[in-house]
Amino acid sequence: MKYRHVIWIVVAVLVIDQALKFWIKTHMNFNQEYIIFPNWFRIHFTENPGMAYGLELGGEWGKVLLTLFRLAAVVIGFRYMRTLVKQQHHTGLLICGALILAGAAGNLIDSMFYGLIFSETNFYDVATFLPKGGGYAGFLHGKVVDMLYFPVYRGYLPQWIPFKGGDYFVFFNPIFNIADAAISVGVITILVFQKRFFAKHHEKAAAEKAQEVPVAK
Repeated sequence: MKYRHVIWIVVAVLVIDQALKFWIKTHMNFNQEYIIFPNWFRIHFTENPGMAYGLELGGEWGKVLLTLFRLAAVVIGFRYMRTLVKQQHHTGLLICGALILAGAAGNLIDSMFYGLIFSETNFYDVATFLPKGGGYAGFLHGKVVDMLYFPVYRGYLPQWIPFKGGDYFVFFNPIFNIADAAISVGVITILVFQKRFFAKHHEKAAAEKAQEVPVAK
């Protein structure tokens, strides 16, 4: 697999992610939703100022630090991916790495620019692209757009469950986006197939190390 293939995967995921977010921002009110498949899949528009799946890092400085961390991670990630390609790592590992990079870059775009190019979203009006009065926030302070919602199960937990018995429960509750999904798929796949992904590289490293060991006379 060549480095340009990694770039194409990143670009493809970014286009899908940003196209969906742009449509959501300019066509839906905050908290509006469309039921795609009853009881388990909805498009539900929400925004968060923090991390993936609605998690947050508190305060304005927390938001700036998170965005700068994402930027550094993306820059370092691209350099590291080039190294992995040169070392001829497993194609599966490179694809997963590209998905993780694409996801990080997708949410980074929201954080860096969405506050500048969109008006504020509310419960009554959709956002405007490039509003005359300027965007809803400054550089690095944009909110991440989320919309994928899979409430597979909704109901009350059995009374016999400790601590939570009788409580109303939703599974799966987080609302996320394409970028979050790309990161999750990439990370989980690497964890599941790590032995296969790294086996060839480890064997090659072991062989090179064996060649360096001097032969006893």
